[in-house]
Amino acid sequence: MDAAFWHERWHNRQIGFHQTQVNPLLQRHWPRLQLDGQGQIWVPLCGKSVDMLYLAELGYHVLGCELSELAVREFFSDNQLTFSAICHDQHQVFRCEQIELWQGDYFTFPLELSRRCVAFYDRAAMIAMPSDMRQAYAMQLAQSVSAGTQGLLITLDYPQAMLDGPPFAVSQDWLHQSVSPYFDIELLESCDVLADNPKFLKKQVPRLTENAYLLTRRGA
Repeated sequence: MDAAFWHERWHNRQIGFHQTQVNPLLQRHWPRLQLDGQGQIWVPLCGKSVDMLYLAELGYHVLGCELSELAVREFFSDNQLTFSAICHDQHQVFRCEQIELWQGDYFTFPLELSRRCVAFYDRAAMIAMPSDMRQAYAMQLAQSVSAGTQGLLITLDYPQAMLDGPPFAVSQDWLHQSVSPYFDIELLESCDVLADNPKFLKKQVPRLTENAYLLTRRGA
């Protein structure tokens, strides 16, 4: 799953992971972070998620990183937002009043910027990668935030052998094995969403859960 894979997915409109409505788990559980509606929120692999608009409407500034230029440009055009764009080393930077999206490789994003953020949000980043790439993503996420920083992680879990990803299954066991060295993990909610996902029903996947976790970056 290299960059060409994701560019092709966006070009061919194979973006079933994109939601047109704000994620309900974000709405229900964001208050658990006990923030004051100020500061910047880090959103890695953000796509063109409308969840960023929700965070901006709460008063936050949003800092996102996304590989696909098509996704970034569609975020602004879909939502009728006027933006400016500049080049910065290996990235293009798109800005409007409260949202700043860096288009380019997540692994070359300047971490000094995300470390200033007061929290982070991941709905479709961790589940976008198979386990080997996911481990590298988790390590980079840990490096991209300061000690004590909290974030909301939303994942899917199902019997991986029943269906090829993406989205990939992220189990609680995998999280505790691979992510707990960097983050304290608290399960906030687990929802049965199988009935809402025809792709999984067609493949006769027996269960599909959407899970919300509160992550807290451990100290050095």
